[in-house]
Amino acid sequence: MNNSRLFKKTLLAVTIATTTLASQQALAAGFQLNAQSATGIGRAFAGDAVIADNASVMARNPAAMALFDKTELSLGFESITTMIEVKDAEYCGPGCQMGMKPTSVDDIDDVGGTSIAPNIHLIVPVNDKFAWGVNAYSNFGTKTEFSDDYAATEYGGLTDVKSFNFGLAGSYRLNQQWSFGAGLDLIYGQGTMKREPSKSVGGVLGALGVPAGTPLLDVDKADGWAVGFNVGTVYELDENNRFGLSYRYSPEFEAEDDKGQKIVLPLPDIAEFSGYHKIQDTKFAVHYSVQYIGWGSFDKIEFQNLQGSVLSGSYDKQYEWQDGWHYAIGGTYYLNNDWTLRAGYMYDTSAQDSLTSISVPDSDRQWFSTGFTYHIDSASNIDFGFTYLMGDDVDVNEETEVRGIKASSVTATTKADAILVGLQYSRSF
Repeated sequence: MNNSRLFKKTLLAVTIATTTLASQQALAAGFQLNAQSATGIGRAFAGDAVIADNASVMARNPAAMALFDKTELSLGFESITTMIEVKDAEYCGPGCQMGMKPTSVDDIDDVGGTSIAPNIHLIVPVNDKFAWGVNAYSNFGTKTEFSDDYAATEYGGLTDVKSFNFGLAGSYRLNQQWSFGAGLDLIYGQGTMKREPSKSVGGVLGALGVPAGTPLLDVDKADGWAVGFNVGTVYELDENNRFGLSYRYSPEFEAEDDKGQKIVLPLPDIAEFSGYHKIQDTKFAVHYSVQYIGWGSFDKIEFQNLQGSVLSGSYDKQYEWQDGWHYAIGGTYYLNNDWTLRAGYMYDTSAQDSLTSISVPDSDRQWFSTGFTYHIDSASNIDFGFTYLMGDDVDVNEETEVRGIKASSVTATTKADAILVGLQYSRSF
């Protein structure tokens, strides 16, 4: 066995194994982050692969760059605040094997936090056929932290995972109806995960000869790079009606920390279909999106342990995630030359199926979104977006094994809500 390798499979799995949903369920199922634009937040990202009201559209569909005839710049940030509850928890240590009753754990509601996700997008038309663009934003990430005195510490701890996407893309207009685009994604990722045994589990480990204070897991700022790609197309019926289709390939991602511990993260592929329809002779438009996220490739996490680690041999934890879907619909009202108003609703399906986890309180969730654009002048504007994301209660039942022995278990009810706020400046040149 290679003792320099901690996880054989997935930072995703690491994230999932020991994190709470948090900062990026922004959020969406798994730990996908929807934070490419304040405009999108204001309409629950309904129609975002084809609306093209600013340069941020290139993050959802590179073909939509063909819809611009001037250089476009957008830059902004999203604030993501998660409210995560773990309630009605019961923890059972090694004594449960001898018939001891579980211990009630205090309810907690401060596992989440606030994260800031910046973004920048630039589209440059070359002529009436070609355009190119560059951008940078975060597509995945999560951060959660349980207190040090949490009774079930092996299910809590600290997890901080983030990725940054640096994109280069081009588009080609074939004719008045069809446009095509493609791009490369250079992805940088970083992850920290720390997990300590509870007092009762620590006692069992001590009896097995493990020194006191030895962590279950301790990965500190593992980082690395990977390359993906995206393609898309836009079909325009006329100036008021168009459709967009895009696909993003996300690679396996490998990260390594200073101690040589390696993590392999299989990010999910994403496909999206969007439509936009401005109602003739009115100031109103309706738009919608259906997005597929390929979380089904994540079935389990396999640990291979470091020299001196608590666990010996391999440790497999099953997750058996399922593919996720987003269904979004929204409306835009072009009030006058100064103000544009928007709203949207999204239904977002959970990546978890029959297996659930206290460390990732994933669930189906609903997005309620609103926002506006204020046009400073004919060439520049400011966007604001607000979303309240509401998750469902989920019953959790999971356990931990050490050296093939059931060491502890926990049952609980989890719930994760979030508030997203976005601010963005856009300009045409």
